[in-house]
Amino acid sequence: MSDPTRRTVIESALGVAATSVSASAPLRTDVAPHSNSAGIPLRTLGKTGVRVSSLGLGGWHVGALPKPEAIKLMHAAIDEGVTFFDNAWDYHEGGAESIMGDALAVDGKRQQVFLMSKNCERDYEGSMRCLDESLRRLRTDHLDLWQFHEINYDNDPRWLLERGGLRAALEAKKAGKVRFIGFTGHKHPDLHLATLQLKFPWDTVQMPINIMDAQYRSFEKNVVPVAKRQGVGIIGMKSLGGGAPTGTFLARNRSGLSAEQCIRYSLTVDISTLVMGIMSLAQLKQNAAVARAFSPMPAQERQQLLKLLHDEATDGRFELFKSTNLFDGPHHRKQHGHPV
Repeated sequence: MSDPTRRTVIESALGVAATSVSASAPLRTDVAPHSNSAGIPLRTLGKTGVRVSSLGLGGWHVGALPKPEAIKLMHAAIDEGVTFFDNAWDYHEGGAESIMGDALAVDGKRQQVFLMSKNCERDYEGSMRCLDESLRRLRTDHLDLWQFHEINYDNDPRWLLERGGLRAALEAKKAGKVRFIGFTGHKHPDLHLATLQLKFPWDTVQMPINIMDAQYRSFEKNVVPVAKRQGVGIIGMKSLGGGAPTGTFLARNRSGLSAEQCIRYSLTVDISTLVMGIMSLAQLKQNAAVARAFSPMPAQERQQLLKLLHDEATDGRFELFKSTNLFDGPHHRKQHGHPV
């Protein structure tokens, strides 16, 4: 549930007006009309107009694999039609970007994907350094999408303005080093709302979209409607609750949830793409099959699942990334003076 006091403090600091939120997020009512050659549905990335695969490949999980295995998995993902590639400057201390760069340097594969990485700094100089290092590691001259990573602390939105990060992003876009600009976070919907209210032309926003989120500090209910009204492309994540090699919802499952149910629930929310942590060819094929066969989850089935999960969802036991900083990246914890 949103904390009005917390939100007022954030809005006051940024000088923004209160944003009304909808009681429910926009849902998909039909299957996406177009798919790529591998049969994965394509969805429009907000006002950018670009069509991207409804499933994305998570960079952290790729970086956790041995390099030969990771490269094989990325090439297989492209063959399966999963062509939205996620990464971040800090994943495995740059190792995830380097491995992905090597994979995409083969046979023109860079041109077959929509490549996103994330900036971990808030200031101008640090942001430019992050971008240059990401481009070098990923072996490319531009990113399709560059996002400010982990807007998880109350002063992060203000820092983007005051320290020059937003200025760096606009300069990078003008220089052709990035096509689109967004931000990510997993901590609290109010931080996303405050960032969306900055006077900045956001192209995308990334957030947890899952079956537990709907009933606990919900991004689906509070942020998705605002982003849709602004034409901002919505990138979902943590559909299985995060974690590796198996998502938290499945690893600690007492309600009989299946991966298919979780993915289908998330894809039913009107998001542009769903980034998934995939660590094996079997997981890749399973997730791709769900995307190919996707049809929106009927309202009655959604409500039955939410009722079944009510007690487990509403106390946040499966989404500790919202209530602690234990799941924040080490770089950001140090940035805010927290122990690592």
